[in-house]
Amino acid sequence: QVQLLESGGGLVQAGGSLRLSCAASGRTFSSYTMGWFRQAPGKEREFVAAIRGSFGTVHYGDSVKGRFTISRDNAKNTMYLQMDSLKPEDTAIYYCAARYYNGGVYSANEYNDWGQGTQVTVSS
Repeated sequence: QVQLLESGGGLVQAGGSLRLSCAASGRTFSSYTMGWFRQAPGKEREFVAAIRGSFGTVHYGDSVKGRFTISRDNAKNTMYLQMDSLKPEDTAIYYCAARYYNGGVYSANEYNDWGQGTQVTVSS
């Protein structure tokens, strides 16, 4: 089991930026596919971005393409989400997730472990 801890959430004005971090336990972090999801009140959990362990291939949800950037530092067992040009509709709890083996990345059901989440609020 992987322990995941998100940080970096907060309140920001529309057009601003935030960087989320996800610190992971485990000695095989570099092999995990890591993902970010978000959930707004009354809505389903939504795929935001993912980065594979092998080659670092990245994937983005349509609503964040061109504004968000996912990255990872395997030496620090940490994944990041740089969020720029934030919009009020980006307001949600953001979760990081780990998938042990290669495969699909877009569905929450594909992931094995989850963090507790960090709140991001974008004011208009």
